[in-house]
Amino acid sequence: MDTTWLLFGLPAVVAFAGTACGMPWWRRVVTRLGMVDDPGHRKIHVEPTPLAGGVSVLTGWLLAMGAGIVAVRTFWWDAATQAALWHGVERRAGQLAVLVGGAVAMTVLGALDDRHELRPGVKFLGQCLVAGAVALAGMRITLFVPDPVFSHVVTVLWILTLVNAFNFLDNMNGLCAGLGLIASWFFAVNAARQGQYLVAACAFAVCGALAGFLPWNFPRARVFLGDSGSHLVGYWVAVLAILPHFYSDLHPRGYAVLSPLWVVAVPLVDLVQVVIRRWLRGRPIYVGDTEHVSHLLVRAGLS
Repeated sequence: MDTTWLLFGLPAVVAFAGTACGMPWWRRVVTRLGMVDDPGHRKIHVEPTPLAGGVSVLTGWLLAMGAGIVAVRTFWWDAATQAALWHGVERRAGQLAVLVGGAVAMTVLGALDDRHELRPGVKFLGQCLVAGAVALAGMRITLFVPDPVFSHVVTVLWILTLVNAFNFLDNMNGLCAGLGLIASWFFAVNAARQGQYLVAACAFAVCGALAGFLPWNFPRARVFLGDSGSHLVGYWVAVLAILPHFYSDLHPRGYAVLSPLWVVAVPLVDLVQVVIRRWLRGRPIYVGDTEHVSHLLVRAGLS
C-alpha cells in the first residue's frame, strides 16, 4: 500500500478522536460561559443546549493538522517521498498559516455571536476580513479570467456566500455538519486523485472532525454547532472548493471548474430561496424563520 495514504487516514482519525473526545470538556466550558441555545418559539428542544460544536470541531481539526505535519517529518517515507512532501509543506507554509488563521478567526467570530449576539453589520465585516485575507494569500478563484482584481472579488463573494449559506442551513440536527461532511469528502477525494496531498490531508481532517461531532448532534442533539460551528463549516467548504485543481493539463475540461456548484447546490438553493422569500415579505434577511428547504420537506411529511 502506498504509504502516502497515511497522510489522509491519520488526519481523519486524529480529527475524529480529538473532536469526539474533547466534546465533554468543551460542553462544560461553554455552559459556564453562558454559550447555550435556550428553547424558544421557533425551536423544538426543551432544554438549554451547549453551543460547543464549533470549538470542539476546530480543536480536532487543529490536532489533525499538527499530526499531519509531524507525520511528514517522522514517518517511514523513502527519502524522495519525504523530500517531496516537505517541500510542498514549506512552499505552501504561508497559505497554510492563513488557512488555519482563517478557521480560528471564523470560529471566534461565530463564538462571539453565540455569546453576545453581534450586530449583522459587525459579523459581516468580520467575515469580509477573513475572506479578504484568504484571497490576498493567493487562494483564489480565477474562472480563466487573468485579472487579479476579478479573482479577488469573486473569491471573497464565494466565501461570504458559503459561510452565510451554511449559517442559514444550521436549523436541524445533523444538517449543516452532515452536508459539510459530504462536500468535504468530495473535495478530499478529488484532491487525492489529483495528487494534491496537502489539500487532501486538510480536507480529510475536516471530514474526520465533522464525523466526530455528528454523534453528539444527530439524531438527538446534546450539542449544537452554534454560529461558531456553522461559520467554520461554511468557511471550510468554501476554501476546499477553491484549493483543488479541477482543471489541469491532464484533465483539460473547462466545465469541471463548475463542479463545486453541484457539491454545494443544497445550501446555495436554500440560501437563495430564503433570501427571496424574506425579501418579498419585507422582512430582514438575517431574521430566522421556519421556511428553509428542510422545514418545507418536514411539513410535507418527509424525513
